[in-house]
Amino acid sequence: MDAAGLFSVAGRVALVTGGSAGIGRMIATGLAAAGARVYICARDSDKVARAVADIGGDCIGLTADVATLEGITALVAQIAAREPALHILVNNAGTLTDASLDAFSEDQWDDVIDLNLKTPFFLMQQLLPQLRAGASADRPSNVINIGSVGALKIGPREVYSYQASKGAIHWLTRSLAKKLGPQHITVNAIAPGFFESEMTVITDDAMRAMVESMVPRGRTGTPEDMAGAAIYLASRAGAYVTGSVLPVEGGLAI
Repeated sequence: MDAAGLFSVAGRVALVTGGSAGIGRMIATGLAAAGARVYICARDSDKVARAVADIGGDCIGLTADVATLEGITALVAQIAAREPALHILVNNAGTLTDASLDAFSEDQWDDVIDLNLKTPFFLMQQLLPQLRAGASADRPSNVINIGSVGALKIGPREVYSYQASKGAIHWLTRSLAKKLGPQHITVNAIAPGFFESEMTVITDDAMRAMVESMVPRGRTGTPEDMAGAAIYLASRAGAYVTGSVLPVEGGLAI
């Protein structure tokens, strides 16, 4: 058995939405370092350009707004013009609203549900021709949805639409896996715990101590933790894994 080849993504083509920052950037960096051609997209062209320079390897930046169907269609057209096949789709772009139950607005609900739940479905749907073109029985194409530990355990923040969207992503992952498995496309979700990013900021030592005390592993997540999970699911090693939600949270959900 070729152990190195088992976890290789060399020569694979990936798209990571929201890849200019946070968890998306961690995953994009890991895939690029492991030999994949990685497309990242975000709305801010300057942020995308800076991320591409930092990520290195075969990384290509695209400016796109995947919060709308028009933006999704435009992004898919850019990918189709460059690549006949797509092997890895990481649905990472997302947002969060923290507001009290009594004051939670319809706009705050809709903005989160649209980007966190509707976008992954319709982007995957429009990229199916490329995903099918890259798939084989031995080496399936891979869809990796980013869920959340917030869909496994209720935390202290009032993030109702976020938790609802991530719980739905976990179940959507399962239903798509059942449908697409016979077409040699795996669909899995990663449920991250606390990874420091623009969305999850530790503001002081007291907050850090509080967060770390909740995690059996005693620390927050690192880029290597997230990249390793994505590489596993996208490599030959993960070819028989589909419909799963992989918690990467140091035991926080226990």
